[in-house]
Amino acid sequence: MGLRPFAVALFAAALLTAPLTACGATALPAESSIGLQAGQAVTQAAAPARIVKIANIWTSDYTKGVMTVAGTLTPAPAAGSRVALQRWSPTAGWQEIGHASPSGTKVTISSTQPGSIKNYRLAIGPQAPYAASASASTGFSHYVWRGIYKKPLLASGGLRHPQYNVVPVSEAPRRAEAELLADKGGIVWGDVNSAGCSWVKNWLGNLTDGTVRVSLLNGSTVLGTLNQAQETEGWLNRKILGVNRLRLQVADVKSGYGPQVATDSMLLCTN
Repeated sequence: MGLRPFAVALFAAALLTAPLTACGATALPAESSIGLQAGQAVTQAAAPARIVKIANIWTSDYTKGVMTVAGTLTPAPAAGSRVALQRWSPTAGWQEIGHASPSGTKVTISSTQPGSIKNYRLAIGPQAPYAASASASTGFSHYVWRGIYKKPLLASGGLRHPQYNVVPVSEAPRRAEAELLADKGGIVWGDVNSAGCSWVKNWLGNLTDGTVRVSLLNGSTVLGTLNQAQETEGWLNRKILGVNRLRLQVADVKSGYGPQVATDSMLLCTN
């Protein structure tokens, strides 16, 4: 006996409204499951963040080339945590150059580095419930004293048999020492590459049997002079920021056989 038309209609409606679990169909997630996933997303978005900042960066020893960075980490990391000082390299990315443990929310890291102009940041690894964090990148010009002859002389010359003798590296590894001499009434000079440098300091030992004049020049502009009497020592130091080609010159003022001056010269540079 067949189904009545009314029963057939009810059976068809039941098929249309039944969950699609057969024939390989994927079951729809329950409303409670959707609510749980949304709650997890809110929890993850609201996870606490650690804020890392560089408070100050400076060169703490211009002779040794020590730079120091002070920063803050909020909230404070666990005692003994490792905080890294990183320097940016265009080829290698962020590289660690020093590290220290914080004291509460504060940290101070020192690192010995050659003169440079680089970008730096502080960074700390993940520490539940905090993810890894880093400060914003901070640019810094790190000035360090170096021998004036670390880069070769650009040119030298003068009058009356000038000699500008840089002491060989085997005898003067700091690349700072030279002897300048000429005949009676003569002048001797040398040009050095001072690009990226802010100061020069010159120790001068006059070996002449008379008086000489030592000068620093930027082209034809005299930056400073010092008249030295026979067998005396002196200093000629000047700020030279923006001077790319610095000339050191010795001239005879009054002597029996000509000027002869021993020099020990240093530049404060980022290179």
